Amino acid sequence: MAGSNLLHLAVAYLIALPIGWDRERSGDGVGLRTFPLVAVASCGYLLIGIDVAGANADAQSRVLQGLLGGIGFIGGGAILKEGGTVRGTATAASIWNTAAIGVAVAFDRFEIALILGLINFLTLRWSAPIKRAVAKDTIQDP
Repeated sequence: MAGSNLLHLAVAYLIALPIGWDRERSGDGVGLRTFPLVAVASCGYLLIGIDVAGANADAQSRVLQGLLGGIGFIGGGAILKEGGTVRGTATAASIWNTAAIGVAVAFDRFEIALILGLINFLTLRWSAPIKRAVAKDTIQDP
């Protein structure tokens, strides 16, 4: 059991690491430490919940609900309003997604965790240049 839990935690960490690396590299919001920690902690909470609650879906659901509320609070802290501009929504959404990676791993849904990680990484990695190009076109075309 302990070996399996360690494997789950390591997988959650490894799937979230590229997301944190990309955010750290780009200098946008939180980064290399936060994303893997969110995935590992989310996975850990659910692994404990599964162990304590067993197959009781209601109890597992309550653990999941508490986790999602807490992650929403953390994500909300990443959103900043500066004048008429709001920043950090992609970071907040990524934190929430990274928690879902940890949850998926805890429930042995590795395929979901991998897809969530890949989508998150690719969206953050390649949408920023597109967003800048669209913003530049909007400024040039009044």
